[in-house]
Amino acid sequence: MNVVILAAGQGKRMRSDLPKVLHRLGGRPLLGHVLETARELGAGKICVVYGHGGESVREALDAPDLIWVKQELQLGTGHAVLQTLTFLDDGAPTLVLYGDVPLIGAATLSRLAEVAGNGLAVLTEFLEDPTGYGRIVRDDDGRVRRIVEHRDASDDERAIDEINTGFMAAPTAALKRWLPALGNNNAQGEYYLTDIVRLAIGEDMAVATTQPDAGWEVLGVNSKVQLAELERIHQRNNALLLMESGVTLADPERIDVRGELDCGRDVSIDVNCVFEGRVVLGNGVEVGAHCVLRNAVIGAGTRIAPFSHIEEAEAGRDCRIGPFARLRPGTRLADEVHIGNFVEVKNSTVADKSKANHLAYVGDATVGKNVNVGAGTITCNYDGANKHRTVIEDDVFIGSDTQLVAPVTVGRGATLGAGTTLTQDAPPEKLTLTRVKQLTVPGWKRPIKKK
Repeated sequence: MNVVILAAGQGKRMRSDLPKVLHRLGGRPLLGHVLETARELGAGKICVVYGHGGESVREALDAPDLIWVKQELQLGTGHAVLQTLTFLDDGAPTLVLYGDVPLIGAATLSRLAEVAGNGLAVLTEFLEDPTGYGRIVRDDDGRVRRIVEHRDASDDERAIDEINTGFMAAPTAALKRWLPALGNNNAQGEYYLTDIVRLAIGEDMAVATTQPDAGWEVLGVNSKVQLAELERIHQRNNALLLMESGVTLADPERIDVRGELDCGRDVSIDVNCVFEGRVVLGNGVEVGAHCVLRNAVIGAGTRIAPFSHIEEAEAGRDCRIGPFARLRPGTRLADEVHIGNFVEVKNSTVADKSKANHLAYVGDATVGKNVNVGAGTITCNYDGANKHRTVIEDDVFIGSDTQLVAPVTVGRGATLGAGTTLTQDAPPEKLTLTRVKQLTVPGWKRPIKKK
């Protein structure tokens, strides 16, 4: 099928310089959600009608499978679809979607296309308060006769509770007849796409209707309040899917998935955790409260204690991370590694069973197996202009408050005494330390504060 996505609106009620369709829901632009659904449908052609902030919209989401059509003047939905006609395949039906209605489901849209057949289909919904929506006007036999916008409706028509959601499926060849014939004699002075219903009926074409699987699928975003409401719906849906797949959530109302979260069996997630990009959690992983994971892969059996941040990093099996640990981009932990409280690791590999349990910085380093990194240890990897690498071989013991001034290598089995500042390679199997002789100064008195 052809898919036309209307994304040219300015979104004044958002009160933002950012185009409305680029505001984020679940970590992704609103329009990005709609594009994903269109691709899920297997659309042959996807036309995006853009206008306000157009170039930034195109730059943010451009892809080889998209046809971008600029609507210079926003003269209504019918005028917007009219701009795409030269790009559409006459032999396939056209589905009209909206860039600010991000939660529409592929199953609902497939059914809409199915009920259309060779005719026209409209997705409708029943609302207790239909104020502001176009109404579906039917005859005594229940057949759709027209769609009337709220501003143009009579009192009797405004009492109708069946509304037009805006989603339509139509024969493309018919659209090419109908759209140039639309008028703008209405309260808005716009060319309404809904007027094609009247034209279809005039050709004795059937107009079918169907409803969405869930009412929230057709909710649009016109303000920051509505954006927040849809965010909660989206996150609740994510939480339900996770729990149905076997994930234990301490509170399904307090989780944010801003991308893709792939979980194995018996994963448990505490409250207020945020997952961004693509995150993979292996079997039996436990994530403590208030953690943030972005583009991370966590091996089976690993436990992440509260308030830990992991970004562009990997951890192997049965690791212990946190609390208050930070794994920065380029970090690769092997199995059974311990990264404790207030430890930061950046662009480093740490081999099996090595530990840095507290108050350390390991940056641009290669750490071997069974290494113990004492509290207060740092790799001095930056000379003010360039980064340098530290190599710590297997079975090394590093005493507390040690600085390793890169580039430097600590040999296998070496021990570094507490307080060492290492500027040259430490030989294997030896104790290396750099300390001044301890002195006790006779007669020294602590200074007294002057009055």
